[in-house]
Amino acid sequence: MKSFFLLISVSLLIVTAETQSARIKDIAQVSGIRSNQLLGYGLVTGLSGTGESTPFTERSFNAMLRNFGISLPDGKKLKNKNVASVIVTASMPAFAKQGQTLDVTVSSIGSAKSLRGGTLIQTFLKGLDGEVYAIAQGNLIVSAFSSIDSNGSKILGNNLTSGMIPNGAMIEREVHNPFSRGDFITLNLLESDFTTSQRMAYTINSFLGSEAASSIDATSVKVRAPRDINQRVSFLSTIENLDFEPADVSAKIVVNSHTGTIVIGKHVRIKPAAITHGNMTVAIKETETFDEQGSNSSINKGIPETKGKMFKFAPGLTLEDLVRTINEVGAAPSDLIVILQALKRAGAIEGKIIIL
Repeated sequence: MKSFFLLISVSLLIVTAETQSARIKDIAQVSGIRSNQLLGYGLVTGLSGTGESTPFTERSFNAMLRNFGISLPDGKKLKNKNVASVIVTASMPAFAKQGQTLDVTVSSIGSAKSLRGGTLIQTFLKGLDGEVYAIAQGNLIVSAFSSIDSNGSKILGNNLTSGMIPNGAMIEREVHNPFSRGDFITLNLLESDFTTSQRMAYTINSFLGSEAASSIDATSVKVRAPRDINQRVSFLSTIENLDFEPADVSAKIVVNSHTGTIVIGKHVRIKPAAITHGNMTVAIKETETFDEQGSNSSINKGIPETKGKMFKFAPGLTLEDLVRTINEVGAAPSDLIVILQALKRAGAIEGKIIIL
């Protein structure tokens, strides 16, 4: 049976795919070497009346004033619409050093109408352990707009209550990682697969020696590495650029029920079955015919005649034939999704269906 790779969205597109070699660095990463998420709470000032006057914003603003030795009279409440409370987030990459900068995203958590033109005042960014790893501050960039048309209606584009500050945070503390510790490094595949794991270990051993690497499971390959940090960096630089052929992906059909997009992997197979959907009847059956010498000459697959849509398939049916024929008679992507799901439930499709 032929193999194929399909992409169906309103119209049918067919693209064949072949397994190609890949570098280790493109499909695996070193265990323990990862980015770290940072989070902080702060205030944005300088808003032109588009801020908020919520209780928690007032308390935060008063606390900031007290840090500068300023306090309001007892019972006096500050009704300031030029300030907004925000959450500040950033991602700190592996090996980031003290003094380097990070991009930060700033999002309103109150009733502020817009953060355009605002300035984030000094905000501590903490990690999961509660320690401060960076300090953020700066002018926001809000890629949104608002206007009023001739009818008096307000038009908004994108999001006015979220913005970013390029290089807006300064790293104050480094995150230690296990890269320089131990006699081994572990490479974790981005997509778990026993065959790919075994092939990657075999490739490394072919380059370094028979006992340099071992496949631990479907995700991890353990590699013996030099202890000296300079040698280890050079060692990993060489390893991550080795080429090898990953295993083919398993048979999958990915269906996006919202957009009607269907992706069918090349290893998906279809078995004899029959299904009726609305005014359509689809039957897939095999009958063997033999020539005069008694050898198998072909496999016929066809559709019985019905009052609704009729499909007729040539010998050697594949999912490509099925999908194309259903589309040619005007069936909607939703019809195809239902048919594929029913075929899978009946055991007529060899492969996994994933609904997004």
